[in-house]
Amino acid sequence: MTKPINTELNGKIQHFIEMGEEHVGTSIDTPMREDAFHLSDEEKIEKIERHFREIMNIIGLDLTDDSLNGTPRRVAKMYVKEIFGGLNPKNKPAATMFDNKFNYRQMLVEKNITLHSTCEHHFLPIYGVAHVAYISSGKVIGLSKINRIVEHYCKRPQVQERLTIQIANELKKVLKTEDVAVYIDAEHMCVKSRGVKHTHGSTVTTEFSGKFLNEHTRAEFIQAVKS
Repeated sequence: MTKPINTELNGKIQHFIEMGEEHVGTSIDTPMREDAFHLSDEEKIEKIERHFREIMNIIGLDLTDDSLNGTPRRVAKMYVKEIFGGLNPKNKPAATMFDNKFNYRQMLVEKNITLHSTCEHHFLPIYGVAHVAYISSGKVIGLSKINRIVEHYCKRPQVQERLTIQIANELKKVLKTEDVAVYIDAEHMCVKSRGVKHTHGSTVTTEFSGKFLNEHTRAEFIQAVKS
């Protein structure tokens, strides 16, 4: 017998709740609808402001209070212009490339890149550091552009595994080399401030490709990160 639609729907909802609790990612690409950018930023801000005002009303806050009245607008602008600005491909940073005139053939490591992102399961902060390395195939990238690439992919609802892969894939594409390594060490407020409330843990994810699959090269990178 075919299951009732409501039963099937409830089962799917429960499945995705459980996935969120286990921090399982569904795709290397950030899940986006085809019409994601049909609305202008201002139209999105107006809609989010209206809906967030309703959320605040539902939980019982007095929006006539001076401290709270402007919160829905502030949250809407923050979502669209700041913490989720990396969803829009128009905001992807242009990479400044230079010839490797020094013929530098060893790894270049950019350490302790500040990382601020948002957990897509609970919309709570993820924060930590990213360490990135590459070996030039003939071109080098402006150092600040590595930071900006990390920042761009952080500005999305994320899971850390996907974030790590997205940063690595973008660097491989820009640098035209497979010799890339990414190491992220981050803390998740969805673990620290809710659920198990474990305040001292952090999560480490890595992505290695090309020459970094070699045990010696990978160990050299890890040693540079930890030194």
